[in-house]
Amino acid sequence: MKNLHKLYLPLGVLILSFGSCKKEYLDADPTNLVDTKAVFITTSNAMSALNGIHRSLYIQYSRQEEGGQGSVNLNVDYMGNDLVNSVSTTAYNVYKWVSHKNATNGTNNYFYTFYYRIIENANMIIDGIDAADGPEATKKLIKGEALAYRAWAHFVLVQTFGKRYDKGVANTQAGIPIKISSVLDAGLPRSSVEEVYKQINADLDASILLLTGAAARPTKSHLDLSVAKGLKARVALTQGLWAVAAQNAAEARPGYALMSNADYVKGFNSLSNSEWMWGSAQQEDQTTFFFSFFAYMGTYASTANRSNPKRINSALYTKISATDVRKGLWDPTGTNTAFPIPAQGIRSTYMQRKFTNAGTTSIGDVVNMRVAEMYLIEAEAKAHLAVEGNAGENINAQNALFTLAKNRDASYVLSTNTGAALLNEILIQRRVELWGEGFGFFDLKRLNLPVDRTGGNATLAISGVLSVPAGGNEWQWSIPQAEIDANKAIGPAGQNP
Repeated sequence: MKNLHKLYLPLGVLILSFGSCKKEYLDADPTNLVDTKAVFITTSNAMSALNGIHRSLYIQYSRQEEGGQGSVNLNVDYMGNDLVNSVSTTAYNVYKWVSHKNATNGTNNYFYTFYYRIIENANMIIDGIDAADGPEATKKLIKGEALAYRAWAHFVLVQTFGKRYDKGVANTQAGIPIKISSVLDAGLPRSSVEEVYKQINADLDASILLLTGAAARPTKSHLDLSVAKGLKARVALTQGLWAVAAQNAAEARPGYALMSNADYVKGFNSLSNSEWMWGSAQQEDQTTFFFSFFAYMGTYASTANRSNPKRINSALYTKISATDVRKGLWDPTGTNTAFPIPAQGIRSTYMQRKFTNAGTTSIGDVVNMRVAEMYLIEAEAKAHLAVEGNAGENINAQNALFTLAKNRDASYVLSTNTGAALLNEILIQRRVELWGEGFGFFDLKRLNLPVDRTGGNATLAISGVLSVPAGGNEWQWSIPQAEIDANKAIGPAGQNP
């Protein structure tokens, strides 16, 4: 770990395993090597380091399935109910609910290192920015963003490798190592799930405080106050802190507008969309070719797109109103020539056109947060409050859902459902609205719901599994073997069952 005092751009420290590491993957290009002391002389230099984290969300890593956050989104949705392959494929084997329990699986290692790399870089920024020369408002922006990144990365990691947060209990179950310092350590043990969420919330609260009154972010690739509050809402929803989730979701929305129906069918590939709060912007000359999200879920002429159009679960599709703009994102017949396909590509029933490429390459902006999610969080949180005994929250949940659903479907009328029926309606809307954006597995896990792909177009031959009971050991990914071997504070005894 002798190189931890250096900052590598676009990633700071490309570590294979966190803590006491036996291996490091370091960028050998000397133009990307900058001493951390030089980085934090000025806020301009520090901003370059922060931009390195932004860029890490869409650069290519080792394998073709390692294309930044977009690849994470695909894995998370493949483990849910609603993303269906057209053909059997060796890519994204988590779809079959087997590979993620293999400690030497490349995807496990990718998830683990991808987010701990972000944490390591955020830590260097957090520890160094206060001494930089530059406007105080800019320092607040940089540090606030880094804190939000650190919280977000820990949040994804604990949802993946730890047991679910269970509201009302002590949550002493094993989570993940908490890394909140750039100082070298001899390896850190897994903290409890409760401790991890405590740190996540502390970082988000500090981020929100700093970003209040900070300099304006340059682009939507940066995080700002609205994104920090959006993350706070996500975390609170996962913890079952319904009032906190609803409040932060509502506070995150100002300044954004739900997109028009015309914009809804333009391909989900541009930060310019009025309701995108945070995303990764890419330029044509920054293409990652077959690593890109749009090389798997788009119209780029990759094998993954040509031979395997991605489909919605037909059981969910049938629940969408005929007058809903979202109904037109999938073709139940597989013959609609209005649905673009790459040259020599095949068509399939229920194939998607939600995500299409912005140009001739595999480039497209990847969405990380939208205002639609904030309406859904508020609606769900208030519906949960109603189920738990506060019946007056039913109307508030209905109204939050109405704003979103009416925008998507002119024929939608204010729901009269209450309690559990209203909650179910909201969750169906959530599945339709956020399809392909990386919520499937995490939503099932936080709600302690089973995988249920039955009754639709998912087949055992292609998907490998049609149902998985909630709550079992298979809902925790195995800690990468490289980490088990290198970090003695975890060791074999710290592996998930």
